[in-house]
Amino acid sequence: MRVLVTGGAGFIGSHVVDALVARAHQVQVLDNLSTGHRRNVPEGVGLDVVDLRDADGVAKSLNAFKPEVVCHQAAQTSVSVSTRDPAGDAEVNVIGGLNLLQACIEASVQRFVFASTGGAIYGEVPPPNKAQRNDKELPISPYGCAKLSLERYLNFFHHEHGLPSTILRYANVYGPRQDPHGEAGVIAIFTERLIKNEAICINAMREAGDDGCIRDYVFVDDVVRANIEAIEGRWTEVHHVGTGADATTKAVADALFAALDSTSDVTTGPRRAGDIERSVLEPDKNLGATVELKEGLRRTAEWFAKEVAADNGDEEA
Repeated sequence: MRVLVTGGAGFIGSHVVDALVARAHQVQVLDNLSTGHRRNVPEGVGLDVVDLRDADGVAKSLNAFKPEVVCHQAAQTSVSVSTRDPAGDAEVNVIGGLNLLQACIEASVQRFVFASTGGAIYGEVPPPNKAQRNDKELPISPYGCAKLSLERYLNFFHHEHGLPSTILRYANVYGPRQDPHGEAGVIAIFTERLIKNEAICINAMREAGDDGCIRDYVFVDDVVRANIEAIEGRWTEVHHVGTGADATTKAVADALFAALDSTSDVTTGPRRAGDIERSVLEPDKNLGATVELKEGLRRTAEWFAKEVAADNGDEEA
């Protein structure tokens, strides 16, 4: 099939691209490279450097490639950024998404796969519960609101234009290639800093000094498997992509310390605006067995250690 992957030069998107290429699909990447990198795009895969907010550029890219399937991974992904700039978040995650969907109709796209959020869309998930697929969506961050909004627009585009879609609601995704800089995921930030023996900070769930927020962490390989199922048409409607296991920020830090020979200090910080205290998903049964957190952290730490060593080698050269 001909598959266009938005955000295909970024963390999750580039892994999806690799898997599609391995399965002999014809792939095109659309990415503005604000957080993605050209080096993540495999040889032989086309890259259009286009921002989703550029409606004409998006339409031109899709009309030129004529994809059968669009896999939409590109997004403003930071909850904290969304709380500081709700309008900016909506420009990317809602308006940018609508530009893409309109271009899909014009280019006669046959299927749309959307990377949504399970971690932010349900609001607080009190213990010992796991968010169920039919639970009411109660996002408390602009990021979660924007993702839910685009889900609702997908209903419109299906009803009005006949565009079928699959929605993948991710838990907290981690793994190789995640950007540790800026407003990145905590595992990527911690891993790089521990390798460099730099201090890490555990932000509070409620009060500074507690074990931090509780999350369902899912390894990127499992997320890729879900995307392949959706892209190739075996999954439709809405699916949770998570593990159903919960872990505090401190537990993640402790596991990474165990995987790395680090002398980093650990500090504590206040709760971050927009952070949910606890978010755990009931995983989709179709996903099957997922990578356990300890093993996923080991693989992530191993990859980051090689990257840091390579960067140090470049600096010495």
